[in-house]
Amino acid sequence: MTMAGTMPAGSATSAEKLSELDRRHIVHPHQRHDRRDRRIMVRGEGCSVWDAGGREYLDAIGGGIWVAQVGHGRRELAAAATAQMTELAHFTGFFEYGNDKAALLAQRLVALAPSDITRVYFTNSGSEGVDTAIKVARMYHHLRGQPDRNWILARHFGYHGSSYGSGTVTGIPMMQERVGPNLPNVEKLSAPYPYRSEMYGGEEVTTFLLRELAGTIERLGAENIAAMIGEPILGGGGVIAPPPDYWPRVRELLSQHGILLIADEVITAFGRTGAWFDSPGRGMDADIIVTAKGLTSGYAPLGAVLMREAVGETVAHAGPSFFHGHTYFGHAVCCAVALSNLDIIEREDLLGRARQIGEWFSTGLAAAAGLPAVGEVRVEGATAGIELVANRETREPVAPDLALAVADELYDTYGIITRNYGPTLVLSPPLVLDERQARRTTTAILEVLSRLDVAAGRIFPSI
Repeated sequence: MTMAGTMPAGSATSAEKLSELDRRHIVHPHQRHDRRDRRIMVRGEGCSVWDAGGREYLDAIGGGIWVAQVGHGRRELAAAATAQMTELAHFTGFFEYGNDKAALLAQRLVALAPSDITRVYFTNSGSEGVDTAIKVARMYHHLRGQPDRNWILARHFGYHGSSYGSGTVTGIPMMQERVGPNLPNVEKLSAPYPYRSEMYGGEEVTTFLLRELAGTIERLGAENIAAMIGEPILGGGGVIAPPPDYWPRVRELLSQHGILLIADEVITAFGRTGAWFDSPGRGMDADIIVTAKGLTSGYAPLGAVLMREAVGETVAHAGPSFFHGHTYFGHAVCCAVALSNLDIIEREDLLGRARQIGEWFSTGLAAAAGLPAVGEVRVEGATAGIELVANRETREPVAPDLALAVADELYDTYGIITRNYGPTLVLSPPLVLDERQARRTTTAILEVLSRLDVAAGRIFPSI
């Protein structure tokens, strides 16, 4: 006998029924109202996932959202979670309480991070992490006797999350629509986007951006600015890397005015671009680093905000208390999974594999640069962005629906899961992707893009 509204344990449910249940009851993030189809995944192994109808797909976007570093179905991670659950699933990390796995994970993260990073605050997601980083930056200045330092500088095209604070600093206007007032005292700056050179009026990209940043600091008053936040490379913006001199010069200018720099490494940390952290290699020298996603490869919800000693010491010990917290802070099971996940990344040299995947992508997508609909191909480690254009001369982007049609064609016809971010098709596979799978992915992309007619606004059928 089962309770009303439940299904007997172990009963099979059809793909159609699951899709209908999903449509009826679940409010999806970023769901388009004109899309009634549902893609219900039920199993994964390595770089493959299977839907409820039994069809296998190649996951070329890392769990659909840049997350599955070690791939799907890793029994080591399931074993780590099971073992921890039998010992201690959760006890609060508030006040003076803690657990062994959180302490060990914090030690591990500090050892992997740049040498001046010594403090860790655990979260459940990147959005929570960005909110925490904003709060910590403001609190840091307040505790040092500068309560007017409340402004946060962010950038257009940056993606930092969807909660109240992280959604406000996100540089994508849709994130701030239809929600009423947003977080106050946030200023958006232009982002480095070398392919879109027209954005800078003929001026060299970094020179333009530094002049804009200096002018913004002067206009707002350095004494009123707490921090600037940015991704080492723009992920949701379309895998856009800045010029090599951009972050070092930004860092220098911010330091001159006592402004903190927050590196949003929710996407890039833990091997995505071939290093444990991407920001040091780009010269960010961040005061605060926000991480999530690859920390557990998506097997458990966990993020970590890493801080310089000066920042962490100030907020942890100045004043009566650090009055900030989340219920599942330092969750023991999640931390145990993270420790096992980091072991796999290190043991299997997935940082090296990420760099190898980048080489496979660069080689496999080289011919795309000559296709009429392709404006630019950008590869950063195990991540690639193929920007689609309606006109190669004017660089006019294709309509978002046409880019979406490309991703749909790869899914429906070739069984390859990708994502489009506006006009850019993005790849971000698990770091266990092999050469055959990389070749399958790039070959399919070339084949689809060769049938893309932007003038007609359609993809011609394959012959």
